[in-house]
Amino acid sequence: MLKEKIKNKKSGILLYGIVPPKISSTPEDLARLSELRSQRINGCECDGIIIYDLQDESARTQEKRTFEFSHTIDPAIYYEQYLRTDKEAIIYRAVGKYDEEEFREILRRDTSELGVFVGASSKDEECKLHLSRAYEIKNEAAPHLCVGGICIPERHEKNRDEHLKVAEKTASGCEFFITQAVYNVQNAKIFIDDYAALECEKVPIIFTFTPCGSLKTLEFMKWLGISIPEFLQQRLINSVDILQSSVALCVEMFEFIYRYALEKGVSVGANVESVSTRRVEIEASLSLLKEIRKIILKHENLGFYVI
Repeated sequence: MLKEKIKNKKSGILLYGIVPPKISSTPEDLARLSELRSQRINGCECDGIIIYDLQDESARTQEKRTFEFSHTIDPAIYYEQYLRTDKEAIIYRAVGKYDEEEFREILRRDTSELGVFVGASSKDEECKLHLSRAYEIKNEAAPHLCVGGICIPERHEKNRDEHLKVAEKTASGCEFFITQAVYNVQNAKIFIDDYAALECEKVPIIFTFTPCGSLKTLEFMKWLGISIPEFLQQRLINSVDILQSSVALCVEMFEFIYRYALEKGVSVGANVESVSTRRVEIEASLSLLKEIRKIILKHENLGFYVI
């Protein structure tokens, strides 16, 4: 079980991340999409799913958003009422958009025992509830909830303190971390080095990988703040098939990060994002999930894993 693997700090946790449908979806579209999603998720060989609670993030930068922001169905409601799956779900919560009473009610209502709290994307973003207070409310209102946090290797490149943030959030009750999408292995490597050297309780770090299906998606990834080295951008731009090239690149990156973290004694896993509505990109995410699972199983069979 996913929660048990997290509690036992297992390496090799494998997740599949999805976005709930738009709040404007008709009942018919919602039923059809949920049926397709349920079949797809039930066919995945992974430990669990992630359901995101999207934020606009436009306050984070003055650059124009590549894709228009759309409000989506509440992630917990989508999981409980529409998805027919036995897979455990990690429910994201952008805590800044709730006041204290709303947040307490959400914690009382949600049935999932796994969650990730996300703070404001920018100091300029309106924030009703700060992340530190959200952790306090969780400890009071839902002590059973296994909560995780966000880890951003790009932020570590700038300030060299992401490992300290992870340690601080762990002390506040976080039991695992999920990163922003990774396209810069060097940033991930430096973070693993500093985290491994830190004298603190270590918890699983789950690195996120997402296929890139077009130049516009590449532009959006950069808008989100994902660090993509110039030579990798050129590799994608000049490839015959940018989507398949990005999948191959994600496989390479995960295998390096996984092997390196095992050698350092840090438990890591993978989250494969499937946030596109295009069938070809959905299929690419499933292919990526399978390839990453093969890598995890290979190293488990060789006896190289962290407990």
